[in-house]
Amino acid sequence: MMVGHAMVAFAVATAVAGRRWPSERALAFGVTAGAFAAVPDVDMLYAVFGLAQVGLAGVWTMTDAFWSSSTLVHRAVTHSLVVGVVAAAAFAASVAGRGARSFTAGAFHRLLAVALVAGLTAVAVAESGLLGGAVMLAFLLAGLVVAAVASRRGEFGPRELLAAALLGLLSHPFGDLFTGAPPQFLYPLDVRLLTERVTLLGDPTLNLLAVFGVELATIWLAGYVYLRATDRRVLQHVDTRAAFGAAYAIAAVAMPAPTLDVSYHFVFSILAVGAVGIAPNLLPPKSVLSADWHETVTWVLTGLAAVSVAALTYTLVYLMYSLA
Repeated sequence: MMVGHAMVAFAVATAVAGRRWPSERALAFGVTAGAFAAVPDVDMLYAVFGLAQVGLAGVWTMTDAFWSSSTLVHRAVTHSLVVGVVAAAAFAASVAGRGARSFTAGAFHRLLAVALVAGLTAVAVAESGLLGGAVMLAFLLAGLVVAAVASRRGEFGPRELLAAALLGLLSHPFGDLFTGAPPQFLYPLDVRLLTERVTLLGDPTLNLLAVFGVELATIWLAGYVYLRATDRRVLQHVDTRAAFGAAYAIAAVAMPAPTLDVSYHFVFSILAVGAVGIAPNLLPPKSVLSADWHETVTWVLTGLAAVSVAALTYTLVYLMYSLA
Protein backbone atom coordinates (compact mmCIF):
# COMPACT_ATOMS: atom_id res chain seq x y z
CA MET A 1 0.00 0.00 0.00
CA MET A 2 2.98 2.34 -0.20
CA VAL A 3 1.70 4.02 -3.34
CA GLY A 4 -1.88 3.91 -2.15
CA HIS A 5 -1.14 6.07 0.90
CA ALA A 6 0.02 8.97 -1.23
CA MET A 7 -2.74 8.49 -3.80
CA VAL A 8 -5.55 8.60 -1.24
CA ALA A 9 -4.16 11.70 0.45
CA PHE A 10 -3.60 13.40 -2.90
CA ALA A 11 -7.12 12.62 -4.12
CA VAL A 12 -8.89 13.74 -0.94
CA ALA A 13 -6.78 16.88 -0.50
CA THR A 14 -7.12 17.94 -4.14
CA ALA A 15 -10.87 17.31 -4.24
CA VAL A 16 -11.49 19.26 -1.04
CA ALA A 17 -9.12 22.11 -1.91
CA GLY A 18 -10.63 22.37 -5.39
CA ARG A 19 -13.84 23.67 -3.85
CA ARG A 20 -11.97 26.70 -2.52
CA TRP A 21 -8.87 27.25 -4.64
CA PRO A 22 -8.01 27.29 -8.35
CA SER A 23 -7.09 23.92 -9.84
CA GLU A 24 -3.35 24.56 -9.93
CA ARG A 25 -3.18 25.45 -6.24
CA ALA A 26 -5.50 22.59 -5.30
CA LEU A 27 -3.23 20.14 -7.14
CA ALA A 28 -0.18 21.55 -5.36
CA PHE A 29 -1.94 21.08 -2.04
CA GLY A 30 -2.82 17.52 -3.00
CA VAL A 31 0.78 16.76 -3.93
CA THR A 32 1.89 18.14 -0.56
CA ALA A 33 -0.60 15.96 1.33
CA GLY A 34 0.49 12.95 -0.73
CA ALA A 35 4.14 13.63 0.07
CA PHE A 36 3.35 13.79 3.78
CA ALA A 37 1.41 10.51 3.47
CA ALA A 38 4.53 8.82 2.08
CA VAL A 39 6.83 10.12 4.83
CA PRO A 40 5.95 7.48 7.49
CA ASP A 41 7.38 4.74 5.27
CA VAL A 42 10.83 6.27 5.69
CA ASP A 43 11.15 3.65 8.44
CA MET A 44 11.75 1.16 5.62
CA LEU A 45 15.23 2.62 5.24
CA TYR A 46 16.43 0.32 7.98
CA ALA A 47 15.59 -2.64 5.77
CA VAL A 48 18.46 -1.60 3.52
CA PHE A 49 20.85 -2.74 6.24
CA GLY A 50 19.29 -6.21 6.18
CA LEU A 51 19.62 -6.23 2.41
CA ALA A 52 23.28 -5.25 2.63
CA GLN A 53 24.00 -8.14 5.01
CA VAL A 54 22.97 -10.82 2.50
CA GLY A 55 24.55 -9.13 -0.51
CA LEU A 56 23.78 -10.44 -4.00
CA ALA A 57 22.30 -13.74 -2.86
CA GLY A 58 19.43 -14.06 -5.31
CA VAL A 59 16.19 -12.17 -5.76
CA TRP A 60 14.09 -14.11 -3.26
CA THR A 61 16.77 -14.25 -0.57
CA MET A 62 17.35 -10.51 -0.90
CA THR A 63 13.62 -9.81 -0.81
CA ASP A 64 13.15 -11.92 2.32
CA ALA A 65 16.06 -10.16 4.02
CA PHE A 66 14.63 -6.76 3.10
CA TRP A 67 11.17 -7.42 4.52
CA SER A 68 12.44 -9.31 7.57
CA SER A 69 14.62 -6.37 8.54
CA SER A 70 11.83 -3.90 7.92
CA THR A 71 9.58 -5.55 10.51
CA LEU A 72 11.89 -4.47 13.32
CA VAL A 73 10.62 -0.89 13.21
CA HIS A 74 8.04 -0.75 10.43
CA ARG A 75 4.52 0.43 11.37
CA ALA A 76 5.54 1.39 14.89
CA VAL A 77 7.42 4.62 15.51
CA THR A 78 6.23 6.52 12.45
CA HIS A 79 2.75 5.01 12.09
CA SER A 80 1.24 6.48 15.24
CA LEU A 81 -1.70 8.86 15.35
CA VAL A 82 -0.19 10.43 18.48
CA VAL A 83 3.16 10.97 16.77
CA GLY A 84 1.41 12.17 13.63
CA VAL A 85 -0.38 15.02 15.40
CA VAL A 86 2.76 16.23 17.15
CA ALA A 87 4.89 15.84 14.03
CA ALA A 88 2.36 17.79 11.94
CA ALA A 89 2.55 20.62 14.45
CA ALA A 90 6.35 20.57 14.22
CA PHE A 91 6.28 20.69 10.41
CA ALA A 92 3.85 23.62 10.43
CA ALA A 93 5.85 25.47 13.08
CA SER A 94 9.06 25.03 11.08
CA VAL A 95 7.73 27.35 8.36
CA ALA A 96 5.66 29.65 10.57
CA GLY A 97 8.67 31.84 11.23
CA ARG A 98 9.10 32.73 7.57
CA GLY A 99 7.63 36.09 6.83
CA ALA A 100 6.97 36.73 10.51
CA ARG A 101 6.41 40.36 11.45
CA SER A 102 9.08 40.26 14.12
CA PHE A 103 12.28 38.37 14.78
CA THR A 104 10.88 37.26 18.14
CA ALA A 105 7.85 35.61 16.55
CA GLY A 106 9.99 33.81 13.98
CA ALA A 107 12.45 32.62 16.61
CA PHE A 108 9.63 31.34 18.80
CA HIS A 109 8.19 29.17 16.03
CA ARG A 110 11.62 27.81 15.10
CA LEU A 111 12.32 26.95 18.71
CA LEU A 112 8.92 25.28 18.98
CA ALA A 113 9.68 23.13 15.94
CA VAL A 114 13.09 22.16 17.34
CA ALA A 115 11.56 21.34 20.73
CA LEU A 116 8.88 19.11 19.18
CA VAL A 117 11.42 17.30 16.99
CA ALA A 118 13.80 16.80 19.92
CA GLY A 119 10.97 15.68 22.17
CA LEU A 120 9.66 13.06 19.75
CA THR A 121 13.16 11.75 19.12
CA ALA A 122 13.88 11.50 22.84
CA VAL A 123 10.62 9.63 23.45
CA ALA A 124 11.44 7.21 20.64
CA VAL A 125 14.90 6.54 22.09
CA ALA A 126 13.43 5.94 25.54
CA GLU A 127 10.72 3.64 24.20
CA SER A 128 12.49 1.85 21.32
CA GLY A 129 16.20 2.42 21.82
CA LEU A 130 18.67 4.02 19.44
CA LEU A 131 17.13 2.31 16.41
CA GLY A 132 13.73 3.76 17.22
CA GLY A 133 15.26 7.18 17.80
CA ALA A 134 17.14 7.07 14.51
CA VAL A 135 13.99 6.10 12.61
CA MET A 136 12.00 8.84 14.30
CA LEU A 137 14.64 11.42 13.45
CA ALA A 138 14.73 10.31 9.80
CA PHE A 139 10.94 10.54 9.69
CA LEU A 140 10.94 14.05 11.15
CA LEU A 141 13.72 15.28 8.88
CA ALA A 142 11.84 13.95 5.84
CA GLY A 143 8.71 15.78 6.97
CA LEU A 144 10.64 18.99 7.51
CA VAL A 145 11.99 18.76 3.97
CA VAL A 146 8.46 18.31 2.58
CA ALA A 147 7.27 21.30 4.61
CA ALA A 148 10.16 23.48 3.44
CA VAL A 149 9.64 22.62 -0.24
CA ALA A 150 5.88 23.10 -0.02
CA SER A 151 6.35 26.44 1.71
CA ARG A 152 8.78 27.75 -0.90
CA ARG A 153 7.43 26.21 -4.09
CA GLY A 154 3.75 26.03 -3.23
CA GLU A 155 3.74 29.14 -1.06
CA PHE A 156 1.72 27.37 1.61
CA GLY A 157 1.61 28.82 5.10
CA PRO A 158 1.59 26.97 8.44
CA ARG A 159 -2.19 26.46 8.43
CA GLU A 160 -2.23 24.83 5.02
CA LEU A 161 0.80 22.72 5.87
CA LEU A 162 -0.75 21.63 9.16
CA ALA A 163 -3.87 20.50 7.34
CA ALA A 164 -1.88 18.68 4.64
CA ALA A 165 0.39 17.01 7.18
CA LEU A 166 -2.50 15.89 9.38
CA LEU A 167 -4.33 14.42 6.39
CA GLY A 168 -1.26 12.61 5.11
CA LEU A 169 0.15 11.36 8.41
CA LEU A 170 -3.12 10.34 10.04
CA SER A 171 -4.57 8.56 7.01
CA HIS A 172 -1.42 6.51 6.39
CA PRO A 173 -1.72 3.95 9.23
CA PHE A 174 -5.24 2.89 8.23
CA GLY A 175 -4.08 1.81 4.78
CA ASP A 176 -1.76 -0.73 6.40
CA LEU A 177 -4.55 -2.63 8.10
CA PHE A 178 -4.97 -4.98 5.14
CA THR A 179 -1.40 -6.00 4.34
CA GLY A 180 0.42 -6.95 7.53
CA ALA A 181 0.70 -6.46 11.26
CA PRO A 182 -1.52 -3.53 12.34
CA PRO A 183 0.33 -0.29 13.09
CA GLN A 184 0.86 0.86 16.66
CA PHE A 185 -1.77 3.58 16.40
CA LEU A 186 -1.09 5.05 19.85
CA TYR A 187 2.71 4.71 20.06
CA PRO A 188 4.47 5.42 22.43
CA LEU A 189 1.53 4.42 24.63
CA ASP A 190 1.46 0.71 25.41
CA VAL A 191 -2.01 0.28 23.94
CA ARG A 192 -2.83 -1.71 20.81
CA LEU A 193 -6.15 -1.02 19.12
CA LEU A 194 -5.80 -4.03 16.80
CA THR A 195 -3.66 -7.14 17.07
CA GLU A 196 -4.35 -8.73 13.68
CA ARG A 197 -4.66 -7.39 10.15
CA VAL A 198 -8.06 -6.97 8.56
CA THR A 199 -8.95 -9.86 6.24
CA LEU A 200 -11.30 -9.03 3.39
CA LEU A 201 -11.84 -12.59 2.10
CA GLY A 202 -11.31 -16.03 3.59
CA ASP A 203 -9.35 -17.48 0.68
CA PRO A 204 -5.72 -16.27 1.07
CA THR A 205 -5.25 -15.71 -2.66
CA LEU A 206 -8.57 -13.95 -3.15
CA ASN A 207 -7.77 -11.82 -0.12
CA LEU A 208 -4.49 -10.75 -1.73
CA LEU A 209 -6.30 -9.99 -4.98
CA ALA A 210 -8.88 -7.93 -3.08
CA VAL A 211 -6.16 -5.91 -1.35
CA PHE A 212 -4.41 -5.44 -4.68
CA GLY A 213 -7.71 -4.26 -6.11
CA VAL A 214 -8.03 -1.68 -3.35
CA GLU A 215 -4.55 -0.42 -4.18
CA LEU A 216 -5.43 -0.11 -7.86
CA ALA A 217 -8.66 1.67 -6.96
CA THR A 218 -6.77 4.33 -5.00
CA ILE A 219 -4.53 5.01 -8.00
CA TRP A 220 -7.52 5.23 -10.33
CA LEU A 221 -9.17 7.64 -7.89
CA ALA A 222 -6.08 9.86 -7.86
CA GLY A 223 -5.94 9.78 -11.67
CA TYR A 224 -9.60 10.69 -11.93
CA VAL A 225 -9.23 13.61 -9.52
CA TYR A 226 -6.16 14.86 -11.39
CA LEU A 227 -7.86 14.72 -14.78
CA ARG A 228 -11.03 16.32 -13.40
CA ALA A 229 -8.97 19.16 -11.94
CA THR A 230 -7.33 19.68 -15.34
CA ASP A 231 -10.67 19.39 -17.19
CA ARG A 232 -9.93 16.10 -18.97
CA ARG A 233 -11.50 12.65 -19.13
CA VAL A 234 -10.03 9.32 -18.14
CA LEU A 235 -10.96 7.38 -21.28
CA GLN A 236 -9.21 9.93 -23.47
CA HIS A 237 -5.93 8.83 -21.93
CA VAL A 238 -6.31 5.03 -21.98
CA ASP A 239 -5.22 3.33 -25.19
CA THR A 240 -6.79 0.08 -26.35
CA ARG A 241 -3.46 -1.74 -26.13
CA ALA A 242 -4.18 -1.98 -22.39
CA ALA A 243 -6.24 -5.04 -23.39
CA PHE A 244 -2.95 -6.92 -23.74
CA GLY A 245 -3.10 -7.24 -19.97
CA ALA A 246 -5.62 -10.05 -20.45
CA ALA A 247 -2.74 -12.33 -21.48
CA TYR A 248 -1.62 -12.35 -17.85
CA ALA A 249 -4.53 -14.71 -17.06
CA ILE A 250 -2.26 -17.62 -17.91
CA ALA A 251 -0.27 -16.84 -14.77
CA ALA A 252 -3.18 -18.15 -12.70
CA VAL A 253 -2.30 -21.71 -13.78
CA ALA A 254 1.40 -21.25 -14.52
CA MET A 255 2.51 -19.85 -11.14
CA PRO A 256 1.89 -20.87 -7.52
CA ALA A 257 -1.12 -19.12 -6.02
CA PRO A 258 0.09 -15.98 -4.19
CA THR A 259 -0.86 -14.87 -0.69
CA LEU A 260 0.00 -11.85 1.41
CA ASP A 261 2.80 -13.86 2.99
CA VAL A 262 4.28 -14.96 -0.35
CA SER A 263 3.33 -12.52 -3.08
CA TYR A 264 6.59 -11.42 -4.70
CA HIS A 265 6.22 -13.49 -7.86
CA PHE A 266 2.70 -12.14 -8.40
CA VAL A 267 3.44 -8.50 -7.63
CA PHE A 268 6.63 -8.27 -9.69
CA SER A 269 5.15 -10.03 -12.70
CA ILE A 270 1.81 -8.25 -12.82
CA LEU A 271 3.41 -4.84 -12.39
CA ALA A 272 5.64 -5.67 -15.36
CA VAL A 273 2.46 -5.73 -17.46
CA GLY A 274 2.33 -1.98 -16.95
CA ALA A 275 5.21 -1.67 -19.41
CA VAL A 276 2.49 -1.57 -22.05
CA GLY A 277 2.05 2.05 -21.05
CA ILE A 278 5.57 3.11 -22.01
CA ALA A 279 5.79 1.01 -25.15
CA PRO A 280 5.32 4.08 -27.40
CA ASN A 281 8.67 5.31 -26.14
CA LEU A 282 10.31 2.13 -27.35
CA LEU A 283 8.42 1.45 -30.57
CA PRO A 284 7.87 3.59 -33.67
CA PRO A 285 4.58 5.51 -33.47
CA LYS A 286 1.63 4.02 -35.33
CA SER A 287 -1.53 5.69 -36.49
CA VAL A 288 -3.68 3.28 -34.50
CA LEU A 289 -2.31 4.64 -31.23
CA SER A 290 -3.86 7.46 -29.29
CA ALA A 291 -3.02 10.98 -30.44
CA ASP A 292 -2.18 11.78 -26.82
CA TRP A 293 0.78 9.40 -26.50
CA HIS A 294 3.13 12.32 -25.97
CA GLU A 295 1.53 12.93 -22.57
CA THR A 296 2.94 11.14 -19.55
CA VAL A 297 -0.53 10.78 -18.05
CA THR A 298 -1.56 8.65 -21.05
CA TRP A 299 1.37 6.30 -20.58
CA VAL A 300 0.61 5.99 -16.87
CA LEU A 301 -3.12 5.38 -17.25
CA THR A 302 -2.64 2.92 -20.11
CA GLY A 303 -0.15 0.96 -18.02
CA LEU A 304 -2.52 1.13 -15.04
CA ALA A 305 -5.39 -0.08 -17.22
CA ALA A 306 -3.26 -2.99 -18.45
CA VAL A 307 -2.44 -4.01 -14.88
CA SER A 308 -6.10 -3.70 -13.91
CA VAL A 309 -7.18 -5.90 -16.83
CA ALA A 310 -4.46 -8.39 -15.86
CA ALA A 311 -5.66 -8.50 -12.25
CA LEU A 312 -9.28 -8.97 -13.29
CA THR A 313 -8.61 -11.76 -15.78
CA TYR A 314 -6.21 -13.46 -13.36
CA THR A 315 -8.94 -13.42 -10.70
CA LEU A 316 -11.54 -14.88 -13.06
CA VAL A 317 -9.23 -17.70 -14.18
CA TYR A 318 -8.18 -18.40 -10.58
CA LEU A 319 -11.84 -18.69 -9.56
CA MET A 320 -12.65 -21.08 -12.42
CA TYR A 321 -9.49 -23.11 -11.82
CA SER A 322 -10.03 -23.37 -8.05
CA LEU A 323 -13.69 -24.34 -8.40
CA ALA A 324 -13.02 -26.95 -11.05
